[in-house]
Amino acid sequence: MDKNTTLNLRVNPEVKHNAEAVLSQLGLSMSTAIDIYLRQISMVGGIPFPVTIRQSPDSVNAERMTAGQIRDKIQNGLEDIESGRFRDLDELPR
Repeated sequence: MDKNTTLNLRVNPEVKHNAEAVLSQLGLSMSTAIDIYLRQISMVGGIPFPVTIRQSPDSVNAERMTAGQIRDKIQNGLEDIESGRFRDLDELPR
């Protein structure tokens, strides 16, 4: 099948860089990866993976907690910080 249609799009440079790094490890070009994605959309009749809003578990959802539970969570968090039991966000796996 001929590839003679151009697709121009704007993306976040960091997102593009990270995706290119992964695709390189897979031996794929960005063009091939996008072609695969578009073919999957055609084959499954939609986006080929779930697109959802992640729900927080009740144990950390302030809308479902009592004032006492929220206060306890904050107190526990402060105690963790004071005793050094925390990790910087940049240290967490992505």
